Order: sequence, then structure tokens, then C-alpha cells
Amino acid sequence: MSRKIITIDCNYIKPQYASSYLLIDDNDPSQAQAAFIDNNTTHCVPQLLQTLKNQGLSPEQVRYVIVTHIHLDHAGGSSALMKACPNATWVAHPRAAKHGIDPEKLISSAKQIYGEERFKQLYGEIEPIPSERIQIAQNNDYLSFGQGPSLQFIHTRGHANHHMCIFEPETCSIFTGDSFGVYYPELQDQGLVILPSTSPTDFDYAEAILSLERILSTGAKQAYPTHYGVMPLINEAAAQLRIHLDSCQRVLEEARDSTLSGEELSQYCFKKNQAHYDAYFASQKIHFNPTQMSYLDLDFELNAQGLAHAAEKLRQKGPH
Repeated sequence: MSRKIITIDCNYIKPQYASSYLLIDDNDPSQAQAAFIDNNTTHCVPQLLQTLKNQGLSPEQVRYVIVTHIHLDHAGGSSALMKACPNATWVAHPRAAKHGIDPEKLISSAKQIYGEERFKQLYGEIEPIPSERIQIAQNNDYLSFGQGPSLQFIHTRGHANHHMCIFEPETCSIFTGDSFGVYYPELQDQGLVILPSTSPTDFDYAEAILSLERILSTGAKQAYPTHYGVMPLINEAAAQLRIHLDSCQRVLEEARDSTLSGEELSQYCFKKNQAHYDAYFASQKIHFNPTQMSYLDLDFELNAQGLAHAAEKLRQKGPH
């Protein structure tokens, strides 16, 4: 086997919280190629390039910069990385590609949430990517890479409408972004713990379940979620994710039918979600210390916001 995958800790917020992956094909060492899959933020780009150098490769050998979706903790470093890698093509779903060409709406939305100063601390500068350096990836598209088998793209909605997973057949691996949950190494000492990501803005229960099925149908032996690192227990993870997604759907329906709105609705979803996980962890005899809980706190908050947002959208559609 002449392909390898290197997990790069982006040190985003905290260690082992968000990663980028370096995929290397050296089936023909004289024509070795590299691809980055997800790239975190502009601040992480020097670390990505150093990892490339540590593998004896140059930026000129980077063939692709691929993003699973355009959320800034996955794709915020794209423009800086593309500048550093002159021969690379940026690959994304068409709905993500338009934000690569013109990121202003994405930047403006994030600044409204974080404020100007915090935005710069988290993400740095984000510039447009020239359209001629962008390649669109649709569902079931294949991408030639090096001398080995092509990469397969799979459209996996549920977390985000523009989300793609990438199946690498030689290592039988799939890069899942946020479509196959979040999996923190810090939490795995008492048994498998994996959570779905329902953060704003596109949570869809039916599509999230379909995404699980599409990922499993590839026959991949290990998943590489952006949060965080290789996850070998694919079937066990899918079963656990279904339990949590079923709970998310119940919370969403209850939130939709409530009279709450705004922050009160988010807090309602937070408490309902928290009660589910408290009961689940207790049933599995899993008890987290404060450091471990810090890995869950942000996801609990974001997931509640996403469910509240989805509930508001359902209300706007009228009676169900």
C-alpha cells in the first residue's frame, strides 16, 4: 500500500479538537502527490505546510485542497493554503464553491456572531479563491489522484446541505467532516463516545440518517471525522449516532410545538439534549471529569442552537 494518511492537530480552541488530514500518494515515488482534506483556519496553514515538509514533500506537490464543507473550522484556511500551494486545485460541493470564490457573506455572518476581534483571533484573514483554481464535486464524482485509485465523493446532507464525504479506496478510509459525528480521543477511555453535530444551519434528521447509510455503504473500515482523528469502530459508531439522532429529532419536534422562541428556545433544546446524554452516559456507566466535559460543552451549546434554528424553520413552513 502506497497511500498514507496523516492526522494534523490544528490546535483549534484546544488540542485534539479539530484536525486536517494530509493524504499522500507515492505509488510512484518520483511523482508523489499530496492532498489536504479540510484545513481549519488561516492560523493553521504554517503547521500544515510544516507537516508536508516533514514528509519530504513540497507545496508544489500538493495536487488538491479538498473541503468537506465550508464551515470555517473546516475551510477557513483555504485561501491561504491555496496561495502557498501553486499547483493545487480547490475541490468542494457547488454550494460551497460559490463561497470560496466570494467569501464575503460567510465572513460577514461569522463576524456578526463573534465580533471583529474574536473573528480575527479564530480565523485570521480569508480571501477569495480564483474561480479557475476551483473544481466542483458532485455526488458520486471520482477524482484522479496520483497513481492509485480515484477518490470518490459522496453528498452527505444532514449537518450541512453542501457537505461531502471523501472515500479513499486503497486504505478503505472515508473522510467524514461532520456527517459522521464528532469523536474526541479525550472521551474514549470508558468506551466509545460519539455525538452527532446538529449545529446551525441545516440540520435535517432524515438526511442525517441517510448520510450514515451512505457512509456505511462504501464499506470503509475507518472514518476520519474532522473532530477528531481516525475512528475504526464504524458500525458501532453508526448505531450510537442513530440513538442520539433519534433523540435530536424528538427534541426538535417538541421545540417546534412549544411556544418558546429565541434564546429561551435554545435553552429548552439544551436542557432536553443534556437530559438525554446524562441518561445515556449513566446507562453506559460513563462518568466524565471536568476536563473531559470541556470537550462536550461547546458541542452541547451549538447542537441546541441548531435544533432551535431548525424548529423555527419548521414553524415557518406551517402546520405539519
